[in-house]
Amino acid sequence: MTRKYKDELLKFTFIVPALLFFCLVVVFPFFRGVNIAFTNWNGIDMSYDYVGLHNLKLLFTDTELLNPIKNTLFFAIFTTVFINVIGLGLAVALNTKFPGVNLLKSFIFMPMVISLVLAAIIWRYIYSDIFPTIFHTDGGLLGNPTTVMLGISIISVWKEVGLAMVIYYAGLQTIPKDMYESAHIDGAGSWIQFSKITVPLLMPAFTYCIPLWIGTGLRQFDYPMVATKGGPGTSSETLAMYVYNYEFPYFKAGYGQMAALMLFFFILIVTVFVTNYFRRREVEY
Repeated sequence: MTRKYKDELLKFTFIVPALLFFCLVVVFPFFRGVNIAFTNWNGIDMSYDYVGLHNLKLLFTDTELLNPIKNTLFFAIFTTVFINVIGLGLAVALNTKFPGVNLLKSFIFMPMVISLVLAAIIWRYIYSDIFPTIFHTDGGLLGNPTTVMLGISIISVWKEVGLAMVIYYAGLQTIPKDMYESAHIDGAGSWIQFSKITVPLLMPAFTYCIPLWIGTGLRQFDYPMVATKGGPGTSSETLAMYVYNYEFPYFKAGYGQMAALMLFFFILIVTVFVTNYFRRREVEY
């Protein structure tokens, strides 16, 4: 056995525990869930029957699924757009030196380290007590079925925009300053520099951020669960909550697993497509 082979074997032995743990908590449960998706298991009994594609047929004919789809798409699109646009704007605005800039960046990032439960409590108070006083309205955004998803989405934007700012700010530090100086000498204004230099060279950051928040939005569970528990009624129920409700309160684990499986493949297809779209537009310099 050569020394190189021994070194490679030694490196692999360090990976084995993590690999086994990954298989235990990710790979095995995934394939177990795929198996359950084709059964009528209620999540409690030890026995169940295989029903083939019956759960899939029920899923595509369930009219109650339309509301979670609408809520999920609204949340994913709204948060992806505003988190990235505001985060990029803040990163560009703070990519300069002035007194207190580091303190301001820390202040903007602070909501990211606040627990989601605390963030929901803060915003429930803002929506129920402060907003009605300022705008002279009855109730808050979370208590109105037509505005509840907007209210939940705003909480997400407020909490996570700091992370987007940090990622885009880090990307801005990799862009050579002499490119902006050369463009300025050639007479390029601020918008031309931003659109022709900043945006193209920030494509690696876009490749990371856009799919990240699209995927997070499409599998969103925690924000509506903590803020409204899917209410009023089911007006803020997302696809992930739809899966959860059938898995546990309704005790239809087979159907819930089929819904989860379809959601997984949908998110996988969308994120892979978006990632490849932005990756093809990355440039080298």
